[in-house]
Amino acid sequence: MALIAGAVILPRAARAQQAAMPVIGFLSATSSVRYAHRLGAFRRGLQEAGYAEGENVTVEYRWADAQADRLPALAADLVRRRVAVIATSGNAPALAAKAASATIPVVFSVSEDPVRLGLVASLARPGGNVTGVNFLAAEATTKRLELLRALVPGAQQIAVLVNPAAPVTETTLRELEGAAAATGVRLRTLKARSGSEINAAFATLSHERPDALLVSGGFLFSSRQVQLVHLATRHAIPAAYGDREYVEIGGLMSYGTNITESLHQVGLYAGRILKGTKPADLPVMQSTKLELVVNAETARMLGLVVPPTVLATADEVIE
Repeated sequence: MALIAGAVILPRAARAQQAAMPVIGFLSATSSVRYAHRLGAFRRGLQEAGYAEGENVTVEYRWADAQADRLPALAADLVRRRVAVIATSGNAPALAAKAASATIPVVFSVSEDPVRLGLVASLARPGGNVTGVNFLAAEATTKRLELLRALVPGAQQIAVLVNPAAPVTETTLRELEGAAAATGVRLRTLKARSGSEINAAFATLSHERPDALLVSGGFLFSSRQVQLVHLATRHAIPAAYGDREYVEIGGLMSYGTNITESLHQVGLYAGRILKGTKPADLPVMQSTKLELVVNAETARMLGLVVPPTVLATADEVIE
């Protein structure tokens, strides 16, 4: 009889232990396919904090699949799920998670100043239930302009494609205008809020023929990488981007934050919160790891010679 009782009790204990496993919600505006190679960095951060997915922590993933209007509902779903922490990647997911709960800890990775976005009270003392990683997209954009000019040394006019609805746009343009004025380059700002407006912007480029194109950051453009690279190739315009994924599918060059590394830091903070640290006590980290990636084959197709100085500083050259 005791053996039978024991056989009943053990499975119940196992179920209770499994139920007690903490759950992290992971919220992204993109798709699981696009982020598959980056999730390893997030899991590595968790492991450094003492957590292994499937062993002592569960991760519930929510993907908006490039439909930003789905984010509030996905964030609300994680709140109903009573996750212990919500980890986010991108400005819009972070804002959606913060709006969904004032108590569940949120760890973000954002490209805009999180104080300006209203996510935290300050970088050193976030306050509330939100903290995370900030990578300075606007500042990286000015260096991207410099590198683009190195690749296209005779460039006199450079078009800048921005989404006027993106929070980082105002800062980006201000930084770029200052950098362009110092070097004598003329900027031509083109705006797009949708896929059809991106097509219209390239139609303008085809008519005006600037020497090069700089694509700013933000959810809209990152969700339409194939479209942007295809149009730049079709119109034979040298283009610079903020994310290496553009270059991997044929874009000329990218310079920006290593988003994969920022997700590693998000995983580390999420693990620390699971161990009891309050978000308010974790200062916002500044991600300083920037990378330059150049597609040498695309450069040759455009008739460009990659300068030795650019080759020497590139983190990767794709042949």
